[in-house]
Amino acid sequence: MAQGIKRLGMPIAALLGAALIGLIATSWLLNRDALREAVEAQIRAVTGLDLVVNGNIDISVFPGSYVSFHNVGLKGGGTTEPALVVDVLTANLRLLPLLLRRFEIADVMMLRPHIHVVREADGGSNWTPFIETIARAMKPGADNQVSFSEIRIQDGELAYEDASNHLSEALGDIDLSLAWPSISRSFAATGQFDWRGERVDGSISISDFVAALSGDRSGLKARLASAPVKLAFDGTVADRTSMMMEGTLTIDSSSLREALRWTGQVPPGSGGFGRFALKARANVVGPSIALTNVNVELDGNVAEGVMTYANNGRQTLQATLAAGNLDFTPYISTFRLLASGARDWNRQLFDLNSLSSTDLDMRLSAAQVTVGSTKLGRTALGANLRGGALALSVGEAQMYGGIARGSFGIARSDAIADVKAQFQFTDVDLQSCAGELFGVNKLTGRGNLNVSLVASGSSPFGLAQSLDGTATLSGHDGAIAGFNVEQLLKRLERRPLSGAGNFRNGSTPYDHLTIAVKFADGIATADDVRVEGPGARLTLTGTASVPSREYDMKGVASLVTAPNAPPGFELPFVVQGPWDDPLIFPDPESLIRRSPASAPLLDAVKDRKTRDAVRSAIERFTGGGVKPAVPAAVAPAPAAVGDAKGN
Repeated sequence: MAQGIKRLGMPIAALLGAALIGLIATSWLLNRDALREAVEAQIRAVTGLDLVVNGNIDISVFPGSYVSFHNVGLKGGGTTEPALVVDVLTANLRLLPLLLRRFEIADVMMLRPHIHVVREADGGSNWTPFIETIARAMKPGADNQVSFSEIRIQDGELAYEDASNHLSEALGDIDLSLAWPSISRSFAATGQFDWRGERVDGSISISDFVAALSGDRSGLKARLASAPVKLAFDGTVADRTSMMMEGTLTIDSSSLREALRWTGQVPPGSGGFGRFALKARANVVGPSIALTNVNVELDGNVAEGVMTYANNGRQTLQATLAAGNLDFTPYISTFRLLASGARDWNRQLFDLNSLSSTDLDMRLSAAQVTVGSTKLGRTALGANLRGGALALSVGEAQMYGGIARGSFGIARSDAIADVKAQFQFTDVDLQSCAGELFGVNKLTGRGNLNVSLVASGSSPFGLAQSLDGTATLSGHDGAIAGFNVEQLLKRLERRPLSGAGNFRNGSTPYDHLTIAVKFADGIATADDVRVEGPGARLTLTGTASVPSREYDMKGVASLVTAPNAPPGFELPFVVQGPWDDPLIFPDPESLIRRSPASAPLLDAVKDRKTRDAVRSAIERFTGGGVKPAVPAAVAPAPAAVGDAKGN
């Protein structure tokens, strides 16, 4: 056995020795000019580019077989500027043909290439000759068959210019391997590159490279992975008159906001747009992408439907989506109408830049919607953003225990937001509705609310100052918390100066509530405010300042003795102070007039001759209660005096 191996090894050793001697002899006898010309001809045949060598040429046969060109430029036919400049272009040679004095390139390695791609208005580029030559050379039966099928790029740079679309991009630190095996029709490229400060891993595979180069349909698989976003496509591609792709598209990003910034887009607002995932059937025609069978997830919200995206000089997104539960809280979390921890309106300026970057047309339906603390049932929404104007429409939403419909619009004028809102709330719970919309938490019951408002400003405070419009409310079977009008009126009817220490306790039930308000320059004027309850009635007039969020109103409370009888005991009262905690107190002069002991003295005060004489007596008797500016609720003197006198 050992002798057999020994006998077999001797011929192999002799063959290797002969090959070594042949390589050494070839390196001595090699015609280097012919080798260089052959390599240049093969590169020209494969790429369609003329090789211009401006530096040294290194030729090696043993131990490595290669030709290295320094400071090389490759130019297309009819162009003056090179499409590709390479610091060192090395063509590795096939060993066996070299022994037979034939020069065939095995593969090409480009060190520090500078690739310049210019896209022309007709869709062609300075690389069109290269594409056409490759397509011809790879066709079966071609005169100049491709002699090598692998190109490696190390530490390269690519500059892309598209003047017609005003687009310019740059890739750096490119490490790629391009291969189109001669035994198959496929093409593959894998590697890495830097784009906009991020490292990107990429791969592309074309099943029929010849068809793809000719613009015919071919299978395509592409993958791009970076820290901001991952993208994958699996389908077909064709490029006859325009690029067409059809297949499955998947996108995944841990932060859509960061991914948009990385790709040069302006993220809308300052909240939300975090975790994002999309999977859909994609149909790409030129700059337009149609997505069907869409499954999209954003910030935990999952929806299904169809989407269309186009970029014809301006980005346009259209979508029709359906979802189960949607939470819009992340997108409004940074928007505050009121200043944090204060009762004043927020004065921070609006950021309206996102209104001008993209056109949007979206229809969205959901079984449940959450907006902050507001919960909505089944909801149908529409959003349209065009030319910096945003229009939101609510076809129908189950809200506050009833139904809400309406529209909300924002138009941008420089830094000013022009806002218009029209909403109808039908059979809603007034406590939750008035509390969330107006910050009024003392109203219960059910009713209908109609709001039509317009405003302009650069901040929530500016909108409050310019508010115009109307609001009407009709309620039933509820109560107004904070005071019991019936008990108070009955007590004051018996003892007018008994005080109002308990005026802000209890609640006033009502059967019917009617409120009609007009807004002008931030001032709300109450035209018709009526509260009709089983034991008392209230009417109010006056104003409320929206910018300062304060009441300045007067009213009359009266006892109800019978359903259709004239009102009984009547008492004027005043409502003043902040919306969330107003002061409500009876008119002091009215109480004094109803007191048998103090009314004659009050009449005497009207006589100038006796005014000075009785002023001090009335003030001692009433404790200063005749001063209308002092609320009875905070001036205990009348109560104390009334209780002492037994009135």
